[in-house]
Amino acid sequence: MAKVTIVFGVLLVILGLVGYLGTGSAHPTALIPMWWGLALGAGGFLAISPSESRRKIFMHINVTIGALGCIGAFVSASLRYGHARALGHVLDYKALAAQLAMAGLLLVYVILCVRSFIAARRARQA
Repeated sequence: MAKVTIVFGVLLVILGLVGYLGTGSAHPTALIPMWWGLALGAGGFLAISPSESRRKIFMHINVTIGALGCIGAFVSASLRYGHARALGHVLDYKALAAQLAMAGLLLVYVILCVRSFIAARRARQA
């Protein structure tokens, strides 16, 4: 799962850079997925270890980072959408798409991690 973590970290970095460059480098908040991706990538590298206990600790930290990022991105997108609709403002669809893409990527990552944790526990019990 450490390599999967690094892949998702790279995907989030790409998402952040595409969002930032896609807005003409005018909105630095478009880089937020990049920072989450860097955190996951660093955690993924730390989880590559022959020590099972170290790998377990870092993977649990990584899935917690992923879950918090997913919740944060989804809540932010929901609030942005609701606020724009309530005030009758034009919705920034690029920002909304980037937030939902981040939430979706992290949701898939968290699901993969949970499935891996369950499989590892079942393998230990057998």
